[in-house]
Order: sequence, then C-alpha cells, then structure tokens
Amino acid sequence: MAQEPVFPPHIRVYTVGGAVRDRLLGLPVQDRDHVVVGATPEDLTRLGFRPVGKDFPVFLHPVSNEEYALARTERKTARGYKGFQVYAAPDVTLEADLRRRDLTVNAMAEDAQGRLIDPYGGLSDLHARMLRHVSEAFAEDPVRILRVARFAARFPEFDVAAETLALMSGMVADGEVDALVPERVWQELSRGLMERRPSRMLAVLRACGALARALPEVEALYGVPQDPASHPESDAGVHLGRVLDWTAEQGWELPVRFAALAHDLGKGVTPRSDWPRHDGHEERGVAVLKSLAGRLRVPNECRELAQAVTRWHGLAHRAEQLDEAGLLELLEHVDAFRRPERFRQFLRACAADFHGRPGWETREYAPAARLQVALAAALRVDAADIAMRSEPAGIGDAVRVARRAAIRRAVVEGEG
Repeated sequence: MAQEPVFPPHIRVYTVGGAVRDRLLGLPVQDRDHVVVGATPEDLTRLGFRPVGKDFPVFLHPVSNEEYALARTERKTARGYKGFQVYAAPDVTLEADLRRRDLTVNAMAEDAQGRLIDPYGGLSDLHARMLRHVSEAFAEDPVRILRVARFAARFPEFDVAAETLALMSGMVADGEVDALVPERVWQELSRGLMERRPSRMLAVLRACGALARALPEVEALYGVPQDPASHPESDAGVHLGRVLDWTAEQGWELPVRFAALAHDLGKGVTPRSDWPRHDGHEERGVAVLKSLAGRLRVPNECRELAQAVTRWHGLAHRAEQLDEAGLLELLEHVDAFRRPERFRQFLRACAADFHGRPGWETREYAPAARLQVALAAALRVDAADIAMRSEPAGIGDAVRVARRAAIRRAVVEGEG
C-alpha cells in the first residue's frame, strides 16, 4: 500500500486555484490542485508521485491521486494555446507560478497551515465580484477568452473587468482566437453549457467579438427578429439565451443543452425578406448544425440529439394538432421506438424552447404529454406477434397499422 509522502524542508507545497477560490466563496470544493516549489521531477518520483504531464511536469499523489504540478513559468513562442515554452525548476517561485494564471480569483494559494497567499488581489476581486486578468500574459493564450466566458456563466453575479474585456477584444482583433483548435473550443463550450447561466457565456463572447469567430452560426442569430405573437422576446439570439438558461435551471444533461443551443440555427440563415417569419428554418438548421458539429467534432450523443431537435421541434410543438398518423410519423422520425431515453431528451429540449419566452415559463407544455401517451400506446403493440402472422414483405406496414390504431384509441379517441 502506498504511503503518505513526507516532503523535506526545502520543498514547499501549496493548494492553488479553484479549490482556494471556492472555499473562500463558501462553495463545495470538488478538485484540489497543488503547486510544488523547490523540487525537481526526480524529487517527486522518489517520494512516490507518478508523472502524468505531457507538456509540463504534473504528478499524481501516491495516496490521494490529486494533481501536484511543479512551479513553472511560460514564455510565448507562437500563436495558439500550445505556442509556449515551459520552464519548471526549483528556482521558480510561487508568485511567478501564480502570475501566469488567467484570473486573479484563480491566482491565490494556501500553504500547509491554511494561510492565504494572494499576491495579485484575488480576495479583493472575490469581494467585488469581479473577473480580472492577472497580468498582460493573459493575452498569450486564446483559450483564456473561452475560460473567462465560462466563469461568467458559472458565477453570473460576477462582472468581467473592463480592462480584461478590452484585452480580450484586442486578442480577437489580433487573430489569436482563430488559432484555437476545435477540441479546445468544444471542451470550453460544453463546460460552459453546464454552468449556472449559459447565456452569460454567449454574452461575454459576443462582447469581445469572439462569438462571431468561434461560433459564427450562433452569432448569426442575434438581431434576427421573430414573430412577436409567438416570441415576445423577438430577437432570436435573446431567445436562445433564455432557452439555455431554462435547461440549466432544470439541471438537464449536456446533450439536451447542446440541442437547445442548436435548435434554431436555421433562423440565422432565413432570408431577410421573410423576416419575422422563419418558415422552414428547421430543415435549413440541420445543414448549419452539421457544419458546426463537424468543425468542433461534437460527440455523437450530442450531435444526434441536436439534429433530431433542430429538424423536428416545430412539428413537436404542433403535436396537439396531429392525428394518429402524424403522431406515429413524428415518433418514427425521432427514433423514439429504438431510443426511448433519447426521446425523453428530445422532449426536454423542445420544452426548453417553449418555456424560453417571457411569460411562458410556467405554462404547461402540452405536446410532451400527448407524445408520451402516443409512444406508450404504440409500444404496447406486440410487433413480434404481428411478424409471426404476416408475410415478411408486409410486416412493417402491419406494425404501423396496429400502432396507428393503438395511438388513435389512447390519444385521439381518448380526448374525444
């Protein structure tokens, strides 16, 4: 069994970053990261730590498996988030390591006795509810733009400092955002969607001009009018933010939140001559979604649900007007029979679209109940029994006839 390492006096260990920030905010501490000052990689290996870092020296504690990184500095050598030369050695101080971090609230540390080390004013910014960059080195890493937007979504009561927003805008103008690789954009976007108020992430990215560069399909929704009879908020981008925040309030999973992000992308390519109507935006949106999801290499679970929601959410909203044939057709379109769990997610995303409008937050989303009753009725049809009694070429049609009849009895006639 691994034993707790005993550090010699010349090696000093500090808890850093989010663990310190969240403790000071009174929030649960999820992950604890540590910086080791005065050590070499060989020192940590002799103490039983396991090396895991590829780009700089990071080790796993032999007992807790928490991350311990050697204090390091970074020097910009090329565009993008990988264009850095890392220096990690025993002479790197804690203050030098903290200076390379993104925000002052993430640049605090605690020693083994729990004493706070705060060389860049992080505690003051916590009290002021301010997200502020530590130094001008912030501009060297474009991922930090996405991280600030994500933190704004996590802490919606915090403001982004004006000088930080100006620095981010300058980075966008200099083309740093264009050097981001798709995997990092998706990583930060997906994490931001899972925060308390995802709309804040989009708002911050828009404010510095990064949304148009990283997610032009989403940027295209802002300023696009909608029919005020069904969308009191009018602006398609404003509606998107409300829909995303609804999914967050419900605590729904990432595929639902990404589907919510994508559901109205087709409105961004509606011809101006058709505004404020968006007839056919569902079908147009599928092509836009495929472009976005392909570029960001979105995981299949998120991509497939988003495609179903984008294409069929309008029909789902009209479920109360559909007869048994229309209800069955919609269920087949969204693959509800083979994937009932994904169908539940489909209905969640559609409900978020419905509720994401001023004054509609507490209305009942009646189409969901009707579609659930229709699916339950159709699932009670014994397809295996029908297959045994039918010619092979006619099995599919016979099952559909039986399912339509079951839906009619349970839904259409049941409402009569």
